[in-house]
Amino acid sequence: MKLGQMLLKAGLLDQEQLANALEHQKNEGGRLGYNLVKMNLISEVKLNDYLARQNRIEAVNIDGIDIPQDVLNLVSAKLALRYEVIPVEKEGRKLVLAMADPQNLFTIDDLRFSLSMEIEPHICASSMIQRALHKFYGATDAIVPIEDVEREKEREEELGSTDDELIVGDDAFFSLIEDEEEEEEEEDLSTDLSNSPVVKLVNSVIADAVKRGASDIHFEPFEKFIRIRYRIDGVLHEIMRPSRKYRQAMVSRLKILGDMNIAEHNLPQDGRTKVRVGDRFVDMRLSTLPTLFGEKVEVRLLDRSKVQLNLDVLGFEEDTLYQFRRGIKRPYGIVLVTGPSGSGKTTTLYSALTELNDVGVNIMTAENPVEFNLKGINQVQMNTDVGLTFAKALRAYLRQDPDIIMVGEIRDQETSEIAIRAALTGHLVLSTAHTNDAPSTINRLVDMGTEPYMLSTSLVCICSQRLIRKVCNNCKTPVMVPREAMIEAGIAPERFKGITFYEGTGCSKCNQTGYSGRTGIYEVMQIDDEMRSLIEGDANSVDLEKAALRKGMINLREAALRKLERGLTTFDEVIRETVSNV
Repeated sequence: MKLGQMLLKAGLLDQEQLANALEHQKNEGGRLGYNLVKMNLISEVKLNDYLARQNRIEAVNIDGIDIPQDVLNLVSAKLALRYEVIPVEKEGRKLVLAMADPQNLFTIDDLRFSLSMEIEPHICASSMIQRALHKFYGATDAIVPIEDVEREKEREEELGSTDDELIVGDDAFFSLIEDEEEEEEEEDLSTDLSNSPVVKLVNSVIADAVKRGASDIHFEPFEKFIRIRYRIDGVLHEIMRPSRKYRQAMVSRLKILGDMNIAEHNLPQDGRTKVRVGDRFVDMRLSTLPTLFGEKVEVRLLDRSKVQLNLDVLGFEEDTLYQFRRGIKRPYGIVLVTGPSGSGKTTTLYSALTELNDVGVNIMTAENPVEFNLKGINQVQMNTDVGLTFAKALRAYLRQDPDIIMVGEIRDQETSEIAIRAALTGHLVLSTAHTNDAPSTINRLVDMGTEPYMLSTSLVCICSQRLIRKVCNNCKTPVMVPREAMIEAGIAPERFKGITFYEGTGCSKCNQTGYSGRTGIYEVMQIDDEMRSLIEGDANSVDLEKAALRKGMINLREAALRKLERGLTTFDEVIRETVSNV
């Protein structure tokens, strides 16, 4: 029997009170019992009693007992917060756990494996568990839909609630689909998922990835398991391998978060959502892809609290930054930022726009997707489904009296030619391209069909970039790099005479990787009269690079070596991310 029916039958609630509680649950999230206690319709002790009857399991009132510290230490804060449990008592190899959901066999199995102990679950009201989590482990890192944040603030003002009363559990995530008009089959699956342990697993994976500073999460199906990997500082790390039996439920959960069609399994899909993890606000982009053993899901995480849109902190060398600023301060022309996917091009462009943003300047962007909302800038999301492409948006922008135009990417001849036309008619155009370095960008644009003479007259500068990992300051230790290894990599050993190289040994602060965070390396190629002549003469990228280096350009390898000299990165990282020019 459902809890609401039990309480009606016992005369503890009437139909109106139950209806109000269910409505409150729909609006605020959380379990029904939690909301009944919040509305003062039932006491926690009485709720525990009926939860025990409903689940045919012993209840525990953790407010009324003393829990030894050595028992609390058996369950880490991470596990306690993830699974909403409190260790109560240890009897030999058996651990008594207070749980809000003792029927969650996945949680019990995972804790049994993680703790190497037998688990005896006792039921406890969710509100009690939440208070205990605050008391014993600190504030929870529950993941909350960003749409609920303002509602929480308003509710706090109206009710005068304390922080303890404002905890919203993982179930609140379900409010993201409450108002959607889905087909009957999809609604049934969504309802089934809301009560599944997979919901908490997916939410906890996302919250854990945000806390670890991951940029991406990969859910990859294989024959007998699902591999979950995080990309941290540009490198993938395997985190766990849940059983394959959870595959479809996990994919459906992720599709629900991204507002995708959960009934479509044979075509790639894209979705996005915004969430809060603790006090962090995170944008999520989700992409599905059918594979041999099911759909793979990739989740891109954009933690807005960590993004610094400031050119001074991105990692530019002083002279390179001067050249780049000189380019973006020009009244017209094209400034290109190039590099592979995930190299920080968008952050560089946004930092440039932030610096150029002024009330007297009309800035317009065409993006796919819009990564961040920039105040005072007109941003447009591309939508190929309705024919809104970069080229079409650019044509429209030229009739909107712009001063500065940012195009997410130049990927075809049409977009390239319209961007050039905008630059030649007195506009500053900022854009990106996928090339390995600055000189090869010219050949890439020519290969698209752009005429060299148009490039030579419109280009101002090209900035190519990479992100390299920084050595962890907490565990960095001096190391020796063999002279032969330096020579083989095209690095003169004499340059580093008397300079100490470092590597990280691995610690808890860097997830045992030896690296913590990334910084940018940049090369900026200025387009002057000599470079224009080379471009019009159809010079190859080697000749363009030689000319740029002769004029003082710092290439990517040199930028990385300067960071190696200062002890910011490692020798291996320089070799991994850059190519020698000798």
